[in-house]
Amino acid sequence: MSVYLRTTITDIGPEAGDLIAGGVLILFAEGAPPELAEVSVLHRTESMEHAPPRPGDRIAIGGLEAVLTGIGPSAWAKLHELGHVVMNFNGADKPERPGEMCVAPVDAALLTEALRPGAQIVIAA
Repeated sequence: MSVYLRTTITDIGPEAGDLIAGGVLILFAEGAPPELAEVSVLHRTESMEHAPPRPGDRIAIGGLEAVLTGIGPSAWAKLHELGHVVMNFNGADKPERPGEMCVAPVDAALLTEALRPGAQIVIAA
């Protein structure tokens, strides 16, 4: 199994819940500006490959698993450089924005439950 990303959630912004309930997860590395941190899930990267994942690879958030369906052309570079990416759980194969990753839909309540400080996010083949 190739692991593309392993990161640990460190904090959940107070306004991130509304976006998550709508199927949108914004990841930002620790130290994000306050106005971005309040809508983001903050994380600390443990390991990350230079090669990006592909549609069909899996993402695990705590115990919740889903399939990546689309990856924007700049999404992996932004995650690598800034620790930032928008994950849209809409199942689209073509992201609307270049910095977005699309993921198969999941139950919003289960996603909210999985997103806890200390939980890991892993993207793997």
